[in-house]
Amino acid sequence: MWSRRQGRLRPTVCGVEELRRRRREREAALRKARREQQLVSKRLLRDDAPEEAGEGCVAAILGETEVQQFLRQAQQGTEEKEREGALVSLRRGLQHPETQQTFIRLEGSMRTLVGLLTSNQALLQLEAARCLHELSHSEQSTVAEACLPATSYLLTYLSGHSSDFIELCLYTLGNLIVESEAVRRQLLPQGIVPALAACIQSPHVAVLEALGYALSQLLQAEEAPEKIIPPASASSSILASTLPQHMLQMLQPGPKLNPGVAVEFAWCLHYIICSQVSNPLLIGHGALSTLGLLLLDLAGAVQKTEDAGLELLACPVLRCLSNLLTEAAVETVGGQMQLRDERVVAALFILLQFFFQKQPSLLPEGLWLLNNLTANSPSFCTSLLSLDLIEPLLQLLPVSNVVSVMVLTVLCNIAEKGPAYCQRLWPGPLLPALLHTLAFSDTEVVGQSLELLHLLFLYQPEAVQVFLQQSGLQALERHQEEAQLQDRVYALQQTALQG
Repeated sequence: MWSRRQGRLRPTVCGVEELRRRRREREAALRKARREQQLVSKRLLRDDAPEEAGEGCVAAILGETEVQQFLRQAQQGTEEKEREGALVSLRRGLQHPETQQTFIRLEGSMRTLVGLLTSNQALLQLEAARCLHELSHSEQSTVAEACLPATSYLLTYLSGHSSDFIELCLYTLGNLIVESEAVRRQLLPQGIVPALAACIQSPHVAVLEALGYALSQLLQAEEAPEKIIPPASASSSILASTLPQHMLQMLQPGPKLNPGVAVEFAWCLHYIICSQVSNPLLIGHGALSTLGLLLLDLAGAVQKTEDAGLELLACPVLRCLSNLLTEAAVETVGGQMQLRDERVVAALFILLQFFFQKQPSLLPEGLWLLNNLTANSPSFCTSLLSLDLIEPLLQLLPVSNVVSVMVLTVLCNIAEKGPAYCQRLWPGPLLPALLHTLAFSDTEVVGQSLELLHLLFLYQPEAVQVFLQQSGLQALERHQEEAQLQDRVYALQQTALQG
C-alpha cells in the first residue's frame, strides 16, 4: 500500500482504495467463517408421567431377549395398558446407546415398531413415536438410517389433529435430518418441504417452535444450497414454497411475536441468507425492513428488562441484517433507506451497551452490522457523528482484540468518507484511544490503528502535528521492527516528520 520514492514514503495513488480492498478481503473471510459456524444439535422431548419420574431408578440397559419380549407384548398383548406399558419400558431402555444398537440389530424390530406407530390406537401410536424419538437422538448415523421406514409416516402425521403428536414428530424428524444424508435423500421426494410449509399455519406455539427446529436442521445440511433451498421445484425447494414469507411474518414485531418461535425462524432465515442462493428474493419480500423493525423492538425491550434471553434472538437478527447488507440488491431496492439511518444506529448502540454489560461475546455481532452499515453509506456515518456515538464506540476497545479491530474498522469506514468526516473525528477522544491501541501487542489491532492514522493524515493534515505533540512517534517506534507492520510504520513516521 505504500511505495518508496526519492527517499521518502508516501501513499500510492490508490491508497484509500487499497485500504478498502484489504478490509473487504478480511470481511469476506469473516463472513465465510460465520457461515461455517453451524448450530447442529439434537433435541430430546421427555415427558414421563409423575409416577414414572418419581420411581427413583435409572432405566436399565436392555438385552436382545428383553427387547424382543417388550416388542412381542406391545404387539400381541391382550390388554391395551399392558401393550402401552411394554412400549414405555422399551422407550426407557432406548435411552441407552447400547439398547439402541441392540434394537436396530434385531431383525424385524423396526418393522414391528412402525406397525405400532400406524396402529389405530392413539396411546400405542404415541408411545411408538416416543420410541422413535429416543432412537432419533442417537449420535450414530446407523441408528438414524434404521429409522428410514418410519419417516413417511412421521411426515403424514404432521397433518394430524394432535398438536403434541405433531410436535413430537417434528422434533424426531429434525433429529433424523441432521444425522444422515441418506435420511434427507429419502425425505425430500417424500415431500418434507410442503409438509413443513403446511405446519407453519398451526396456531400452537409448541408446534411452531418444533417446526423452526426441524426446518433449521434441514437448512444446515451440506447440500442445502444446491438441493434444498433453490427455487427449483415446489416439491423440494424452500424458496419455491411459502415458508420464507411466513418466516418473515413470524418475525414481525408486535403483540403476536413469540420469542421462542422468533428465535427458531430467525436462525432459519440466517441459514437461507448464508447459502447466498437468492438473497435479492428475500430483500424483495421485505426482509430488511422486517429485521430492521425487529432490531428496534429488541432495543426497546432491553431498556425495559434485564432478561438475558433476549440475546438468543438478537444474535441471528444481527447476522441476518449484516449478511443482507453485503448484497448489491440492497442498493437497487433502497434497502438501506428502509432501515432509517438514525433509528437503526441508535438501536444498535443500545444493544451494544446491553451486550457490553451482559453478554460481551455478542459485541462482534453488533459491530459487524455497524461495519456493514457504515462501509458504503455516508448517511450512516453521519448518524454516528451527529448522535455523538464515537466516544461510546471507543469505550468498547478494551473488551478484546477482536472487538478492537472491529471498532477501528468502523472508524476507518467513517474516516475514508473524506475531510469533513475526519474533521469531526479528530482529535477528541480518538487521539488518546489510538495512542493506546498502538501499544497493543496484537498485530491486527496495531495494523488497523495504522490504517486509521493514514486516513487521518491524508484528509486532516493538522492531525500530524497533534499526533507529534502527544508522543506519537514513540508509539510508532515500538512496531518498526515487526515484519508485517514496518513498511506502514516507516511511512507514517516519514509523513509525520515532514508534516
